[in-house]
Amino acid sequence: MPKTTTLDVPEHQLIELLRMQDRTAQKRLYDRYSPLFFSVCRRYLKRREDAEEALVSGFFKIFDQIDRFEGAGSFEGWMRRIMVNEALMLLRKRESLVFPGDAFTPPDTADSFNIEADISVREILLLIEDLPAGYRTVFNLYVLEGMKHQEIADMLGISINTSKSQLILAKEKMRKLLAMKGIVS
Repeated sequence: MPKTTTLDVPEHQLIELLRMQDRTAQKRLYDRYSPLFFSVCRRYLKRREDAEEALVSGFFKIFDQIDRFEGAGSFEGWMRRIMVNEALMLLRKRESLVFPGDAFTPPDTADSFNIEADISVREILLLIEDLPAGYRTVFNLYVLEGMKHQEIADMLGISINTSKSQLILAKEKMRKLLAMKGIVS
């Protein structure tokens, strides 16, 4: 019978190996998830080096706090949350997150923001990268992470209205960037 390695163990066994601080299991987890989580960190942080720093810091935290994962919900989701938090902490350290617009009044028109055209994921990520830090952060948390405005407000220490206005302003800025590139009118 062939020997079982961490490469072919079910997730719950991999988690147990991680709890025992098994270095092979840690490398396996890193190799499997680092491309995904690097792209998550990169959405929040403009500089590649900053995203790499958040990634390493996030994996360190995952390995250090693996006993806190209780098995409720997705393991990948638990790790993603850690990565987003690490990216946000580094973002706060590197850039001042300005959230103007507490008094912002959204337009009465329905939200028609929709990207359909012939635009690649890479082009969308480059557009997101061009957004100011506050817009980019709220846009990522709401649109890509699926968080609610209350969660975003709590996480960033802003009001719900600020979260909503930053999302509206981010969408408007995305529309303008798409129009400048001739993708939408």
